[in-house]
Amino acid sequence: MTVTELAQQRIPRHIAVIMDGNGRWAKSRGMPRTDGHRRGIDAVKRTVEASGALGVEYLTLFGFSSENWKRPTGEVDDLMWLLRRFLQSETARMHENNVRIRVIGDRATFSSDIVRLIEHSEQMTSDNDGLHLTAALSYGGRQEIVTAVRALAQDVAAGRVSPDDIDDDGFAGYLATADIPDPDLLIRTSGEQRISNFLLWQIAYTELVFCDVLWPDFSRDHLESAIQEFNGRERRYGAVAG
Repeated sequence: MTVTELAQQRIPRHIAVIMDGNGRWAKSRGMPRTDGHRRGIDAVKRTVEASGALGVEYLTLFGFSSENWKRPTGEVDDLMWLLRRFLQSETARMHENNVRIRVIGDRATFSSDIVRLIEHSEQMTSDNDGLHLTAALSYGGRQEIVTAVRALAQDVAAGRVSPDDIDDDGFAGYLATADIPDPDLLIRTSGEQRISNFLLWQIAYTELVFCDVLWPDFSRDHLESAIQEFNGRERRYGAVAG
């Protein structure tokens, strides 16, 4: 995409990404899956940098699902090592670039040192007003909704909320993304065309773009191509086209 073409594009305020294909990338090269995950970290850095440069306000990356704990122990251990390394090595750099970091998901499943690293990253960057980077870790969309329903039910039982007052906006306030706008664009890499339990409530009217590239090869060009496809869509939110 040329500079002129890019200037004419409507940049999505919030982009969510299902980062898929690390294992297949490694397998196709005769490498261990861990190498694919390592190269996937490089793609994360590129995407964060490109999103900030393009003017994206919110970027949400699906890094590790609640179902991923079922993977072989060795692979999970490698992923946790990479998560530690990323938080340790990248937090300061993102802070310098005015990126705000936050994590959604079940932190109780992580070791205490990873929880401390997550909290440190969030605290260090909490006042930044540039790109808002959300990492979905040990996250599942159904799990998030159940947790929200439980909290809402407790407020109803305590008399803090009337059942008659519950609506879409009120319920959304109980989700982990309560202060984040819903995604305008969801990108999934690797050619797979499914949602995989990601942001199930939030993507009700999100535009979906599936691209064949495996995540470790995802580049700014691929991001711009997805934005270009997004710009070709007419978002009607259930209404009749104008």
